[in-house]
Order: sequence, then C-alpha cells, then structure tokens
Amino acid sequence: MTATTIAAIDAFPLNVPLLAPFTIASARLDHVENVAIRVTLEGGAEGWGEVPSLRPVTTEDQEAALGAIEWLRPGIVGRDTASWRALAADLPLWLEDLDATRAGVEMAILDAVTRHWGVPLYQFLGGASNEVTTDITIPICPPEEAATLAARYRAEGFATIKTKVGIDLDADVAMLAAIRGAHPDCALVLDANEGFDADEALRFLDALRGAGIEPALFEQPVVREDWDGLGRVTREGGVPVAADESCRSSEDALRIARDGLATVLNIKLVKSGVVNALEIAAIAKTGGLGLMIGGMVETRLAMGFGVHFAAGVGGFEWIDLDTPYLLADDPVTGGYVANGPNYTLSDTVPGHGGSVAVPSSVM
Repeated sequence: MTATTIAAIDAFPLNVPLLAPFTIASARLDHVENVAIRVTLEGGAEGWGEVPSLRPVTTEDQEAALGAIEWLRPGIVGRDTASWRALAADLPLWLEDLDATRAGVEMAILDAVTRHWGVPLYQFLGGASNEVTTDITIPICPPEEAATLAARYRAEGFATIKTKVGIDLDADVAMLAAIRGAHPDCALVLDANEGFDADEALRFLDALRGAGIEPALFEQPVVREDWDGLGRVTREGGVPVAADESCRSSEDALRIARDGLATVLNIKLVKSGVVNALEIAAIAKTGGLGLMIGGMVETRLAMGFGVHFAAGVGGFEWIDLDTPYLLADDPVTGGYVANGPNYTLSDTVPGHGGSVAVPSSVM
C-alpha cells in the first residue's frame, strides 16, 4: 500500500433543480439527477467526479450509475492512482457500456492523485492557461423567451450564444432571428443533437441565410452513424461543422480527421473519458481540426474538471461549459471562480478544487 492507493470509493445522488426545463432535439430534462463520486486515498486525499444522467444521450440513469459503483468497488479498491492511465484502461472491463460512469470515476481518480501531489489539475494537464471563456446555452424555446435570455446574456458579457435546434425548422429560424435581434453581435453556435438528415440540415442553413443569419458553428447536424451525411454537410454547408455524438473515441476522431467529415471535434469528458479525451485532442491538433469542449447537464463538479482540462491542454476555440448557469442551486464548494463567461483557476489549490457535502449515510 502507498499513499496514492485507493482506500475507498463512494457514490451518492446529486439532485439539483433546473431554472427551466432543458429541451434538446433528443431529450427533455426537468431536473438534474446525477451521481457524485468520491475516491479516497490511503494518504487521506479525496477526489471528486460526477456522472450525468441525460437519457438517451447517456446510457445510464442515476440508479444504474449508483449500482455500477457498488459493482466496481471490490475491483478498484487497492489500486494505485499513481498509475492512473493503466487504471483507466481497466475501467471498461468493469463498466462496459457505461461511459459516463467510467468517465466520472476517471475524474475522481485524477482529482484525488493530483490533490495528493499538491498540483492544480490544469497544471498537471499541461498548464497552457489558467482561464477559459465559455458560451451560454439557450434551449429550444419560444422566440419571446429566447430573446429575453439573449438580451440578459448580452448584458452579462456572453459573446457566444449556443442554442439547440432540430425539432422544427420554421420554429428554429424564428427562435434564432429573435436571438439575433436581441444580441446582434453574438457568435451563434447551433447544436442539432442529431436532429436532421443531411438534406434537412442544408435546407436549414439556406433558410437561415434567407433570414440574414450566419452561424459560427453547426454542431452534430445528423445522427451519429451517418458519416456520409456528416461529411456532406461539412463540404456543402459553408459553415464549420462540429462532430459531437459522432466523436466518442479516438477511433472516431481518426476517422473524422482522415475522411474530412467535420472541421471541429467536440470533446465531452463524460462521453469519452479523460484518457480518451487527451488522445482526441492530440488527433485534432495533429490533423488540423478545431477543438471544442462541452458537457451534458452537470454541476460545477464535472464542469470544473472540464475547465481544468480545456485550460491545461489548451487549443480549445469553442468552450461550452455553461450548464451550472442553468441550475437553480449550486451544491459545489470550491472550484473555479466564475465572472460571467470568464472562469479563472487557482494556481495554488490542488486538483480541480471542487467538492460536495457528503450525506451522513456515506460518511
């Protein structure tokens, strides 16, 4: 046993209300039912991760994630977090098809060992910067509501607005026109969450141009497996295209880079895991693709890890780490300091710095 050996792993519900329902093309979320993961080392350091639950985007719901940690415990206790890459490589053997849970465990492991070493996570990951600037998301909603939100976010200093599209073309155009009217200078990132086929996506872009709207980025216009459709929108759409659901692994990233299927790769840690995300970032940089980082609907626990990842690795043109602003409560203590769209990281606090209160039943 060493001080970096895992002594315990615990998981408990992380339930947080939303300010308003969060609607995307493939799902609607009325409140967050995530899972917090705590890894405790023999030396006393604690690391924290988070598992989001947004089915069908995530495979698991809260109950499945909690059960998976119980299943994982006998295999992972006693492993040394100093060998965190080897440990991460074994997680798929225990957590098959539970990508979000695996990623949450990876976060907690790396947070624990960097806290033990006394190193801020962003510095451990490369130290490219200690700050990032995020966009802000407007979910699918009526134009009047979208305009109100856009005006508010403009006043708060957000220069990039991301919005969900893909349910109804005419309604999407009306919503985007309202956003543009309320925030004329914002960069618009449109996320279809697989809501179109290629023909529909190209018609949508034409309709936007007819309304005088030019998006800065078009994210995941088609379903994950429609590689031909993704490549067609990239070639014919005239706007940068980001692969999100289509980029879940380094193998996906290689295919996209090799075949020119997108211009930007969107890394979501809970989709790919931490080690895989590092590989995807390297492929993007080597292949000349842009980098984006995003999340599901998480608290500042997972968002904080994402902020450290983007700042430390560097090279991320598109930052979509805003979901804590959509929550009615903040259960996280510590972590990054937010000033509107700008997140700043401490150069003295080890790990990602965030934690949540532990229920008495887990202590």
